[in-house]
Amino acid sequence: MENKFKIEPERGNEARIKSSKEGKSAFSGFEKRLKLESYFEEGFPVQYLPKILFVVFLGLIYISNTHYADKTTRTIDRMESEVEDLRADFTTLKADVMFASKQSEVARRVKPLGLEESLRPPFKIVVEK
Repeated sequence: MENKFKIEPERGNEARIKSSKEGKSAFSGFEKRLKLESYFEEGFPVQYLPKILFVVFLGLIYISNTHYADKTTRTIDRMESEVEDLRADFTTLKADVMFASKQSEVARRVKPLGLEESLRPPFKIVVEK
């Protein structure tokens, strides 16, 4: 007993296959050159099925890994641009705070409140016990 499964073609299908556009498409010429129908004349080779399924499984893993890598790359690019925007915002805010905390800028801002800058330097108060 062989390890093959053979499917007998139906009589109605043979006539229909032969009457359809024979030799007019690129795929039919490709099939004639490779003689693909000769591989399955004796039946479907079941002994190769585990190897074929393993290769298909590896192909699916390869495809899913490629999609995952592309998605991760897009996420990294999006995050890098967001970090650049946040870094620019931080630099701008830091420069604004540095400018606003200068002595001359503070004096200009508190002038409308009636506060003035002291012209005398600060001095140390010493308390003796």
